[in-house]
Amino acid sequence: MPKIKSESSRYFENAKELLNKSKIEGDRYEDIKYVQEACGTAYLAILKAIDEYLLKAGVDTKDLPQSVDGYREMLRKYLAVHNGKLTREFEKLYKELHIAGYYRGLIEDVNAIKDIFKSAKAFIEKFRKWK
Repeated sequence: MPKIKSESSRYFENAKELLNKSKIEGDRYEDIKYVQEACGTAYLAILKAIDEYLLKAGVDTKDLPQSVDGYREMLRKYLAVHNGKLTREFEKLYKELHIAGYYRGLIEDVNAIKDIFKSAKAFIEKFRKWK
């Protein structure tokens, strides 16, 4: 029986697939549209990982966060005990993936995107460890 992937895993895999649609010239992605979509999807993978953890922690589906401020509050309330730096990591990834990568389309450097995606994957993996 095949293992069922979590939603956060599916979203992160989709983000990588989107990124692979853009050709690379030198050290930059040629098509920023795919980079923006990939960054947005990777950010959603982070939110899905937090949601999955919160549901396992007993939070009702209707009480899941609906805004970035809601996620900040839930991180403080439910996850500060695991790692006090988690909120700072979330903030960094929010700014890099959601604001700079997705919303503004400011990141086109291949190595920068790879580093950000590596950080996002490590962040998501923390939640799998705590489930």
